[in-house]
Amino acid sequence: MQRWAPLLLMLVFPVLGSLYQLVNQPTDNVYSLVTPLDQATPFIKYFALPYGVWIFYIYVCIVYFFFKDRPSFYRSILLYTVCALTCYVIYLVFQTTVPRPVVVGDDPFAMLMRFIYKRDQPFNCFPSIHCFSSYMVMRMIWQSPARNRKNVSLITGMSLLIILSTLFIKQHVIMDVIGAIALVEIYNFLFIKLPALHKNKVAAERREFQA
Repeated sequence: MQRWAPLLLMLVFPVLGSLYQLVNQPTDNVYSLVTPLDQATPFIKYFALPYGVWIFYIYVCIVYFFFKDRPSFYRSILLYTVCALTCYVIYLVFQTTVPRPVVVGDDPFAMLMRFIYKRDQPFNCFPSIHCFSSYMVMRMIWQSPARNRKNVSLITGMSLLIILSTLFIKQHVIMDVIGAIALVEIYNFLFIKLPALHKNKVAAERREFQA
């Protein structure tokens, strides 16, 4: 039983989800980061599918790290938590919105698209939670000792598909993606790379002293 105990850390996800609902409301000042490139990006309802399976995909990746690379499991939980909390703070002080098209049709993709729009209000866009978490697991597998051609290809491909889906269903804009990637890189440096550099420096100094 003790072996499975670290999976309880994933209970942070419903807690963060509940906090998100508190900030998923319009404020007095709502900004737009829409660029001409975003305006030129077509609306493609079929991307509702990868967008819709996002959170299940993130769960699968993190559980995969639990079995294959325990340090990446812990790092993913940490990065997701600090990135999500940072997003919430940004949403409170700098809320953005994205104009949505009218979804027509009664096919499964149109219905899924309307469900997504109803469930997730067109606020709290910068940075994108979908994008930072998808980029995060992709970043984790790139630097994982458990990486191989198959898992790198699958996770990279699916993460990129989800990131693109945020643009093609008009839920996010280019700046939301850039902000999400920057957020992961900043915290990856602070919490993973910087401690590793310090650890290597201390180890090198110890070896030099012992020599």
